[in-house]
Amino acid sequence: MHTMGPIQLIVIAAVVLVLFGRGKVSSLMGEVGKGISAFKKGVSDGQAEMDKPVETMPAAPTAAPAGIVAKDVTPVDTDKA
Repeated sequence: MHTMGPIQLIVIAAVVLVLFGRGKVSSLMGEVGKGISAFKKGVSDGQAEMDKPVETMPAAPTAAPAGIVAKDVTPVDTDKA
């Protein structure tokens, strides 16, 4: 497979500049930078969430509140022959 050399990269950069203009390309790169920053922040926040000790998370209820009774909703097969 052929890799792109510096001449090919310069030609591609020149074509992009001609097509979109310097202002559009610079604003696009600014948006790409903001997106990368937001992605890195999200990854670090997710890692911090995973590293939290278990005891700081809210405990799950162990029993149903009083007055709530489970009802059997299993369908009854009446077509037995």
